Amino acid sequence: MVLDQHIREGRFQRSLALVAGLSGLLSGLEVTYEHYRGSYSQRVMYSPLIMGLALFVAGLWGALSRRAARTVLPLVSLVTIADGIIGFGFHVRGIARKPGGWRFPVFNVIMGPPVFAPLLFAVGGYLGLIAALLRREDDPRLPVLPAAPVAPCSGSPLAASLSRALPWGIAREVSAVGQGVREGRFQRQLAVATAVSALFSGVEALYSHYKGTFAYKMQWSPVVLTPLLVVAGVGTIWSRRMARTLLPVVSVLALLDGAVGTFYHARGILRRPGGLKLPLYNLLYGPPIFAPLLFASSGFMGLLASLLRREE
Repeated sequence: MVLDQHIREGRFQRSLALVAGLSGLLSGLEVTYEHYRGSYSQRVMYSPLIMGLALFVAGLWGALSRRAARTVLPLVSLVTIADGIIGFGFHVRGIARKPGGWRFPVFNVIMGPPVFAPLLFAVGGYLGLIAALLRREDDPRLPVLPAAPVAPCSGSPLAASLSRALPWGIAREVSAVGQGVREGRFQRQLAVATAVSALFSGVEALYSHYKGTFAYKMQWSPVVLTPLLVVAGVGTIWSRRMARTLLPVVSVLALLDGAVGTFYHARGILRRPGGLKLPLYNLLYGPPIFAPLLFASSGFMGLLASLLRREE
């Protein structure tokens, strides 16, 4: 009940900062061996490694320090999001440069660089940015007051600087979004982010498991759950009932599926020739050990969204 109350009132900055940091660490480790397979042929391939570690440090620091949560964490999170978008452009270009390019989209998307992986990496930055706008768990409850105009410089120092640099109309919208996050009123926003993250992760799982010819029936589970989570996330925009019923149920299933998938991926690594005797080799060329946890992060976001209040 205390946890639910903190989430509904936007007082869970420490927890979400820690989750954002762990997301950056896991995503960074995932990228480390994916880019190792590509021999780090371009220097930009090192950037997600650096940003993943930076987000992990910023998340831990933000969990411990209020000032770091308001300054360092949002800055690192913005750079992480930018890095993910730039990486998406590079992956699209990598597919276009394969023989046949986009004239053979199915083959080249499956065999080329994972097109949506950089955007999944950016999810950690999004969580860090949201955490920077929240209040601490020990902050007092806000009094219930009539709606009032939002000052353009409310929120974190970074948000204040951004608001002052933008035209008044845009600055007011930015401040309104920030104020809604601080009060735990951003259910629709997080539900849409859940749907987008689930779509990207589900597509990644689809062609990754296609390479393995769907040898196990369990490999179909993220493919089946993805459209359900997308529908639940998008449906939350219009339906309060869907936000309270379908979204949490599917989100919990996605969390469980990610945990079970991690077990299967770990077992697949152990069953490779050499097993634990060749840990680095089998981690690099076996099933991606952290990929199911990235799918589970979509379920976490959906479950969190189901506990929040609506923007109005």
